[in-house]
Amino acid sequence: MSAVQSPYANHAHADDPVVQALFARFGNHVFVEQSTYTGMPVLWLDREHLLEVLGFLRDMPEPFEMLFDLNAIDERLRSHRADLPPADFTVFYQLMSISRNRDIMLKVALSERDLEVPSIAGLYPNANWYEREVWDMFGIDFRGHPHLTRLLMPPTWNGHPLRKDYPARATEFDPYTLTVEGQDTEQEALRFDPESWGMKRKDENTDYMFLNLGPNHPSAHGAFRIVLQLDGEVVVDCVPDIGYHHRGAEKMAERQSWHSYIPYTDRIDYTGGVMNNLPYVMAVEKLAGIQVTDRAKTIRVMMAEMFRINSHLLFLGTYLQDLGAMTPVFFTFTDRQKAYEVIEGITGFRMHPAWYRIGGTAHDLPNGWDKLVQGFLDWMPKRLVEYERAMMENAVIRERTKQVAAFTTREALEWGVTGPNLRATGCDFDLRKKRPYSGYENFDFEVPLGANGDAFDRGQLRIDEMRQSLRIIQQCVDHMPAGDYKADHPLTTPPPREKMLQHIETLITHFLQVSWGPVLKPNESLSMTEATKGINSYYLTSDGNTMSYRTRIRTPSFPHLQQIPAVVRGALVPDLIAHLGSIDFVMADVDR
Repeated sequence: MSAVQSPYANHAHADDPVVQALFARFGNHVFVEQSTYTGMPVLWLDREHLLEVLGFLRDMPEPFEMLFDLNAIDERLRSHRADLPPADFTVFYQLMSISRNRDIMLKVALSERDLEVPSIAGLYPNANWYEREVWDMFGIDFRGHPHLTRLLMPPTWNGHPLRKDYPARATEFDPYTLTVEGQDTEQEALRFDPESWGMKRKDENTDYMFLNLGPNHPSAHGAFRIVLQLDGEVVVDCVPDIGYHHRGAEKMAERQSWHSYIPYTDRIDYTGGVMNNLPYVMAVEKLAGIQVTDRAKTIRVMMAEMFRINSHLLFLGTYLQDLGAMTPVFFTFTDRQKAYEVIEGITGFRMHPAWYRIGGTAHDLPNGWDKLVQGFLDWMPKRLVEYERAMMENAVIRERTKQVAAFTTREALEWGVTGPNLRATGCDFDLRKKRPYSGYENFDFEVPLGANGDAFDRGQLRIDEMRQSLRIIQQCVDHMPAGDYKADHPLTTPPPREKMLQHIETLITHFLQVSWGPVLKPNESLSMTEATKGINSYYLTSDGNTMSYRTRIRTPSFPHLQQIPAVVRGALVPDLIAHLGSIDFVMADVDR
């Protein structure tokens, strides 16, 4: 991998204590270190050592408790692979250690003629869905996987969409037709087969009922299906079924310029708005070596926290509606409208502003922005008090949620749970504090924690987090830095129009920035943020082009839904509904 000088590069991980422990246990010859801008050690190894190395990392003192991400890269068209092991495909494993507050990435190189690695679901339970996704998208087999089937694509789908030889545009396919016979085939393919999932239709005393919850039931919060195995109202087991909202967001990144992909990020967690732009533009800025101004950082923090409040309000209203309270959703949507007035006044848009840019923001704060924001800050605190009094202290709400769908910190980490759902178990891990980005280290705020990890704590925590977001935004209003809203760098937004009209070189730069976008040197970068629903990350691979070679989007809602069966087995159906509401997920964040 060619080295590009950048303040974000990590070239000296050989003296890292985790790397040293791996070298001491397995020998230097087992690993090949890759220099990247990911901010973590990246080690290649043979698949024969994979399980042993992962087991060592999982069980070492201050272990890597969480499999944060697992996916693949089709390397066959990648030009810049100097000093890397030969590979047609690569499977990568990103592990997170909460106790060490650090990550490590392992990579396994595969030949196109031998696309197989051992399943690690026995080590990390949440690997199940990640491995299914890789098989679905790349056709890589995971030996020993308990149920290796399609996950995001329909069961009848042909091909593996994230391979480089798979078309990226609809115009490259034949016109789509669906006959009556074809519709019947597709419907039959969706019929649930309990035996294939190891379920029994009956035992000595009971005939079990199998019930589809979704994919259009309002309690499912979107196009999401859960097949329930029921004994009366008791959930014996269940199988979540996702993919109905899949749009190929990672595939689309391969045909969009670094700039033009920004609006696509808004649609991942579509309640998070600019919160989705942030990890993407920060990852691009690492590749480009761009240092963002203090003013741009503070503006980004302020608008991200505005969307955190906006998203939490949507959660709170629909969560309580799931529990039978009709009034709260009208109150929360009233407050969301006030938040949108601020967002629209600053960005010009509401739900999907796509307002962050590589190197800063689309434009500076408008005149009077501080009074607009201050009006919202003065309005919300008393509303949060009212929500707590009328809702979270309501006896019915407490009865429906206290000690319901509870899980421990250990169980949360096993399933890859992050964000408020993890902190509800008492685990103090918030990237804004533990790994500050975009200037969060300059803000005074607290990280709310729960104690029981139940549905009640997950609801209460969002109210507490909104208070802290208001506290952060107030500091932005009081201490907004002077200066420019974007970095002075040729790879950021196009040059000012007045300069473009005066200098031919600037005109050419402007034309290339708009038509092609920036050309970034080959390397890899990764950026993680504490998004509305948990940790969101973008892992970008540049091959020295105007667009990404591979864009991996790790979203928090994906593992949160995978955990559902482990939480609700043996619970009642109403408890399942309460748990679904308490998760706070949107299906675009799951399916991408």
